[in-house]
This record gives sequence, C-alpha cells and structure tokens, in this order.
Amino acid sequence: MIVVRRQEAETEDVAPDKSEPRRMLNEQQVLECIPISRTTLYRLEKAGRFPRSIYVSANRRLWFASEVAAWQEAVDEFDPRRGRGKGRRRRVSS
Repeated sequence: MIVVRRQEAETEDVAPDKSEPRRMLNEQQVLECIPISRTTLYRLEKAGRFPRSIYVSANRRLWFASEVAAWQEAVDEFDPRRGRGKGRRRRVSS
C-alpha cells in the first residue's frame, strides 16, 4: 500500500514543498551566471532592476538563486525600444 501511494505521488503534479531551503548564491557565483561587472551588479541592485541581496552576516551577502533565474528570464526577451544608457541621447539636428 505504501508503494502504491508513492507511485501516485510521483505521477501527480504536486506543489513544491516550501519547507525545503532555497539555494543561495554568493557574489562570485552570481557574476559567473551574469556577464556584468561587480559595479554594474550593485548599480542595478540599487536602482531596483536586479534582485536585492540579503546579508547573512556583517560581511556576507547572498542572492536567492530562484530570484536571479527569474531576472534572467525577464531580461531574456529582447526589447528594441529599451534605453541605451544615460549618456546616449539622440542628436537633434538644427
């Protein structure tokens, strides 16, 4: 009977158990996943365009892997209307 219940649980779409710990990434691991510099990472985070890190001790910051993956999926879509940066503006011919 136990074997049957296990098989049923494996075949059904069950919501993930929230009691499992979430995987966390340190700065080096985040920078290996995302091709940006350390400075750009902190600028994006400060501007609210990248997931916030969490301090687990005075000098240790970590990011949740699921949030970083969700951010990657969001920026994966190419938007041709996106801005190019602060200093680049269209030249207005006079």
